Amino acid sequence: RYRTMRSWGVIGGLAAALAAGIYVLWGPIAERKKRRRGLVPGLLNLGNTCFMNSLLQGLSSCPSFIRWLEEFTVQYKAQQNQPSEQQCLSLTLLHLLRALSCQEVMEDDVLDASCLLEVLRIYRWQISTFEEQDAHELFHVLTSSLEDERDRQPRVTHLFDVHSLEMNVDVLKTKGEFHLCVSGSLPPMSNHWKSQHPFHGRLTSNMVCKHCEHQSPVRYDTFDSLSLSIPAAVWGHPMTLDHCLHHFISSESVKDVVCDNCTKIQAEGTLNGQSIENQKTTFVKQLKLGKLPQCLCIHLQRLSWSNQGTPLKRHEHVQFNEFLIMDIYKYHIPVHKSSQNDLNQKSSEETKPGTKDGIAVKPSDAEQTCGTKSLLMNGACSSSFLMSSGTFPLPAFPECSSPVYLYRLMAVVVHHGDMHSGHFVTYRRSPPSSKSPLSVSNQWLWISDDTVRKASLQEVLSSSAYLLFYERVHSRVQHQ
Repeated sequence: RYRTMRSWGVIGGLAAALAAGIYVLWGPIAERKKRRRGLVPGLLNLGNTCFMNSLLQGLSSCPSFIRWLEEFTVQYKAQQNQPSEQQCLSLTLLHLLRALSCQEVMEDDVLDASCLLEVLRIYRWQISTFEEQDAHELFHVLTSSLEDERDRQPRVTHLFDVHSLEMNVDVLKTKGEFHLCVSGSLPPMSNHWKSQHPFHGRLTSNMVCKHCEHQSPVRYDTFDSLSLSIPAAVWGHPMTLDHCLHHFISSESVKDVVCDNCTKIQAEGTLNGQSIENQKTTFVKQLKLGKLPQCLCIHLQRLSWSNQGTPLKRHEHVQFNEFLIMDIYKYHIPVHKSSQNDLNQKSSEETKPGTKDGIAVKPSDAEQTCGTKSLLMNGACSSSFLMSSGTFPLPAFPECSSPVYLYRLMAVVVHHGDMHSGHFVTYRRSPPSSKSPLSVSNQWLWISDDTVRKASLQEVLSSSAYLLFYERVHSRVQHQ
């Protein structure tokens, strides 16, 4: 009897161990598959790497950036000596972003992005995982490193590339001389070695003399993100993204600038041989966007300084919308005054608002709201612009009804905490389904390192944004 009970005990123990093993092997997998449905993989926190994890989640929600990386790295596949992912930033970044956008089948729900830090160290960027880092600074590190990698690649096929020429070379003999004849065309290089990344844009700087109204040549500067300061809030009016954009392009006076035109005018009025000094006047400087990128990254500067010189964080909420119109911030080549006067005289009665055949009429509702429509769509408060019409001029052009530069929100990076310690999280769109890969999902996700859950659009728009990722929407009319 004792032996029988002992045998049954052994059998029961084995059965319990077998059941536990089945639960360990199959239970978490079933739960993991259920948890991953409609979600994306999270990222392992390697110490204080939430800044990197949040940025990667934001970049993975920009399809244009992933497509550019795919076309950029095609050249590596054509090369015989293909570089390893540990030595190439574009390949490493592409692998991570494809996995985070569910374009690659991954066995784990939590990914390890330490490979990105390793390849950045090869690019001579020493990023410590034990100190507080900034997601916006890492964004500049990635874009500048991609530009360096792009500049290291050949723009055209080298003439001394014997491997690409040896199959297409024929030797001809004419008049006792030998000639090399290349049959066919040289292997073309991808245009993406020449093209910039989708975040690349250009700023215009316009300088006009207040004294003689002479305009200096327009200067162009490149940018990969718009870093906007948050202006002082007006009591009773919410702070909006349009306020920050208008503050960014608002004109400013620059004193003691040498004006060549004023100096030339002064020289013409003096006697021959008489030396004159360079005339210094006050110029009006204004920034605008000369080239808008396909992917627009907006950085809201939340760092401020107290009177004692200590850093402080600005926690106020900046309103932003799902769609952003950028037409009013685009630089347009100015029309010559004489040409503009001729056009105005020719069509004065047709274009003058409030008149028809010389009789004053009331403008329609569409005409009244056309100038403010773009501002209202971006979340701006119309009353604040009416109070300061001189500072924020309202535009009136045909694009207000059908904007050309329309952007859709793809991701938002939020920083919780103060300037000394905190945590980065990301709101991003869920990847599109495999049935319609070109569509844009309306499902939003909240991601904090390895934790992923669904979120609503209202929750996204209520967040205190630090980085905003927009992607340009091209309508059918623009394509035509």
